[in-house]
Amino acid sequence: MTSFESPAVDWWVLSPQIVLVAMVLGLLLASSLAPRALPAWVSTCTSVATGAAVGVIAVIQWNSAGFTARSTLAGAFVSDGFSLLLTMLIGAGVVMTALVAHSALDRYGMTPPEFAALLLASAAGAVVMVGANDLIVLFLGLESLSIALYVLIALAGRRATARESAMKYFVLGAFSSAFFLYGIALVYGSTGSTRLSHIGEFLESHWLLDEHLLLAGIALLLVGLGFKVAAVPFHFWAPDVYQGAPSPVTGYLASIAKAAGFAALARVLFVAFGPHRVAWAPIVVGLAFATLAVGAVMAITQTDVKRMLAFSSISHAGFVLVGLSAAGGIGWWAVAVGDEAPQVLVSVDHGAVSSAVFYLVSYSFMALGSFAVLSVMASLGVPSPDAVEQHPLSRYGGLARRRPVLALAFAVLLLAQAGVPLTSGFVAKFEVIRAAVGGKGYILAAVAMVTAVVSAFAYLRVVLAMYAPDTDVDEAPVRARASRPRWGGLPMTSVLAIAIAVAVTVLVGVLPQRLLEWSSDAVFALVP
Repeated sequence: MTSFESPAVDWWVLSPQIVLVAMVLGLLLASSLAPRALPAWVSTCTSVATGAAVGVIAVIQWNSAGFTARSTLAGAFVSDGFSLLLTMLIGAGVVMTALVAHSALDRYGMTPPEFAALLLASAAGAVVMVGANDLIVLFLGLESLSIALYVLIALAGRRATARESAMKYFVLGAFSSAFFLYGIALVYGSTGSTRLSHIGEFLESHWLLDEHLLLAGIALLLVGLGFKVAAVPFHFWAPDVYQGAPSPVTGYLASIAKAAGFAALARVLFVAFGPHRVAWAPIVVGLAFATLAVGAVMAITQTDVKRMLAFSSISHAGFVLVGLSAAGGIGWWAVAVGDEAPQVLVSVDHGAVSSAVFYLVSYSFMALGSFAVLSVMASLGVPSPDAVEQHPLSRYGGLARRRPVLALAFAVLLLAQAGVPLTSGFVAKFEVIRAAVGGKGYILAAVAMVTAVVSAFAYLRVVLAMYAPDTDVDEAPVRARASRPRWGGLPMTSVLAIAIAVAVTVLVGVLPQRLLEWSSDAVFALVP
């Protein structure tokens, strides 16, 4: 008989997930044993402290490890610059979402401990996704993130739109998970492993005589991950779910959940299937074309601001896909065919991957801040817990006169998404378009620039409405507890979250070099 040797566990590498899961269990235990309902500030402080702790741990690991990747659980999970930078982003997203939700839980009829526990559980799944080096581990992180989000949306059960959004997200998410699992099975049948690094080594050293099974597996994996990042044509769930979900949850969906999905997509494409770029590069280019066009065109046709931001989120996903397609070699047609195995002549563009990472980080703060503004506007105009949350463009008319600071913050965030200079959005768009041009993807770069101009109309329309002189905004009486601290009639915690988003957006736009360096350093382990 042979003895079983368990894999070594590096607890320091797993510490962000351990902190998140421990706080989830502790919060649920405390809320269940407490003689009365815990105050909302306890759950909010717990979420903020946990998100900050995760970010601090990631920073310490970043400074101590440098470019060295540390693996644990027999290589199934890795801690490298790529995962650590996105773990910092996840921690920041948890902090900002908790701050925005603090003043909105009563309005949506959500229980604070349950909301905080689900938020931290979804963040734990996101952290697993960004560092997964095995398809099975990646699937576990994906499901942990998704299931928590299904319930998080459904917590606002008094609203019919929230129930409908949760059901749509759940049903379509189950289909995408099935595609992803079937893709894992086909890839395992082709390569004999689910470990991403082992798959890459196998494809680099072996030439498959029949690649149909492998190609089908890659296609199914792209379908599953394409749904999570709302890439066209897998985007149909996003507008309805984003509009029906509570605004704090929508911001989390559009930023952190999307960032985790793109992190998983990047690892799968470059670590596992990097040697086989000739198979997936044209598909990613096609997804980028369709996502850019559909997101921009549909955004300008919307009359509801929240739905417009949902379609613009799809357009921003297209810009990230531009960076990934440029990294994979847009000149994928340059193939040497002879007696040897086909080989792509272009190598992975390290700068293109870093531009995609930069775009992800920049857009996440813009999305979190924008939906935080929508949450504040909902508190001014939807006082009933079971009322439908609506954001018609007319409600933002003349906002600059009633709420000048709020209007200014929203204008900055919208202009950043439009790509106005001196904002992080301009630098992010410039970097991915430059990467596309560097990869000789001139047509894709031109389409990206045209769609950026088209989508700018949607953002500028809202800005003009806020500063129009002949309109006024209709605000219903604010119904908030006296214990909720407010600033100028606005919830203080939401104002703090908006201030963080605006500060990061402006600071990165004026001084982008530090984040560009971090993004470049982060992808060394992903793309040597």
